[in-house]
Amino acid sequence: MSQNDPDQDAPAPVIDGESMKALLHDVPLELAVELGRVTLNLGELAARLGPGSIIPLNKSTGEKLDVRVNGRLVARAEAVAVGERCGIRIVEIVSNGENE
Repeated sequence: MSQNDPDQDAPAPVIDGESMKALLHDVPLELAVELGRVTLNLGELAARLGPGSIIPLNKSTGEKLDVRVNGRLVARAEAVAVGERCGIRIVEIVSNGENE
């Protein structure tokens, strides 16, 4: 920009909440629900991985599932059936201090 550009010193436009929602409403986000985790070394994984294999996870049956948006923990949920599909019911919104 040149020194004579009148827009150089102009303040950035203020966007209200509704305008921001309209601007961002179609930005794609990844929502992931984590059933559980387990740490295995390569040998254990190779020995256990196959059709019919059962690998225990760190969560108990009925324990709340972590809901993550773009990797960030935002809620906890329980698993539900939605017709022929799996779904979740949000049971808790996670505060910023609880994010892992």
